[in-house]
Amino acid sequence: MRTEPKLTRLDRVFARLDREPERPAHIDVPKMSRHRIVLFAATLAFYGAIVWAVIITSWLVRLDWQVMFFRPYQQWSEIHWFVDYYVVLGQRGPTAVMVAAWLGWRSWRQHTLRPLLALGVSLLLLNITVGAAKYGMGRLGPHYATVIGSNEMWRGGDIFPSGHTANAVVTWGILAYLASTARAQRWLSAVSAVTSLGVGMATVYLGTHWLSDVLLGWVAGLLILLGLPWFEPLIARSEARIFDLRDRWRARRSPATPATGPAGAPPVVVTPLPADRDDVAARSPRAPAYLAPGPHTARSERTPITPAGSRRPPHTERHPRGSASSSARP
Repeated sequence: MRTEPKLTRLDRVFARLDREPERPAHIDVPKMSRHRIVLFAATLAFYGAIVWAVIITSWLVRLDWQVMFFRPYQQWSEIHWFVDYYVVLGQRGPTAVMVAAWLGWRSWRQHTLRPLLALGVSLLLLNITVGAAKYGMGRLGPHYATVIGSNEMWRGGDIFPSGHTANAVVTWGILAYLASTARAQRWLSAVSAVTSLGVGMATVYLGTHWLSDVLLGWVAGLLILLGLPWFEPLIARSEARIFDLRDRWRARRSPATPATGPAGAPPVVVTPLPADRDDVAARSPRAPAYLAPGPHTARSERTPITPAGSRRPPHTERHPRGSASSSARP
């Protein structure tokens, strides 16, 4: 009796990786539904509320100063080394390289550029929106604060909102946005939320951001993920344009058929002469080639052969050597 081997979880993972690559036509592209628009509007209102609370120096600013004076990096100094490494999960360079490597492999396997293009669009939106807010409000960080209890706004800083937190929300949240199944999307959403919130708390622990910076950075990254379906038509057109350029480049590099006539003219077809033509029969047969008898000898061992007669062309005033008329020459 033949029994099938029981596959482990790792075996099933490798079996899925070994499948033939196919374009994911079954994956639904997210659209801006009414529910998503309501969430986007609520998140945008929360964004504005945080900014207004900081501008008017409300209780949120007082909480920022209380956390700063608490100095978490001194209260829990034993975890300082771990937080230094953990905060790297919010830096643009390392996180973008890791996520781009995974999405690039996925794009190659599935024959689509949508994952990479979605990542590029989200990072571009992150640079524009968060960068404009940072330099527009110009808030100073805790290490550079000048007046105790003030909001430190419009003083040439670039700390509000937190770029680490917003970058963590976008780069790890894009994995959940591009998930193939609903279950994977739920798990990846939870992991990205915890990771990004932990990165924000790590910056508060190290004293590089106010608590309100982290809240606004988390909301800024969430706004980008919620509004990304508006850019799906642009992503689809860009993907089609790139594939069209690739096909043209491949067609240009393919070997062309050589033409025998001028440009634009049809090729000339050469037909052989028939064997029963009179002019062919009237041709004199070619003399047979002369083959030297005996074994082959080297060039140096051969006897030089002087051709008979002169190689010069005939001339009326010239006479052959040794003839009787040569004595009559003056």
